[in-house]
Amino acid sequence: MEIQFFLNGQSVKTEIQADTLLLDLVRAHGCYSVKRGCETTNCGLCTVWMEGKPVLSCSVLAARAAGQHITTLEGLQKEAEEFGRFLAGEGAEQCGFCSPGFIMNVLAMERELVDPSEAEIREYLEGNLCRCTGYMGQLRAVHKYLHRKETR
Repeated sequence: MEIQFFLNGQSVKTEIQADTLLLDLVRAHGCYSVKRGCETTNCGLCTVWMEGKPVLSCSVLAARAAGQHITTLEGLQKEAEEFGRFLAGEGAEQCGFCSPGFIMNVLAMERELVDPSEAEIREYLEGNLCRCTGYMGQLRAVHKYLHRKETR
């Protein structure tokens, strides 16, 4: 079937199979930040935005993207680089494999929540698994990133 959607602001028209996953569709169009991890919606590595909301692309059929705006980390480079500096500054950027999905969720959280509490931050990010860190560095980076404007 043929679908048309917007990928990082660019119109895309493509042929897909009925069982194609959104994960495979965006990777086929060069968005390699979207990773295949658990394929059971438990790790967050495949996070993309659909109409500005985080979704796990390993569990979404590509057909659902028809007419939708899909955003990957490639479409958010400036913001991602800024937050990445906070991650590195807190020593939370170790192997980096989980970073794209984690960053997608942090940027979505920043847009959705106003001055989130520690509990709200933890709840929002609980679907992002990282095997290298103890999450404390990541949480420090999130706090500093969310409050960066106050310290300027």
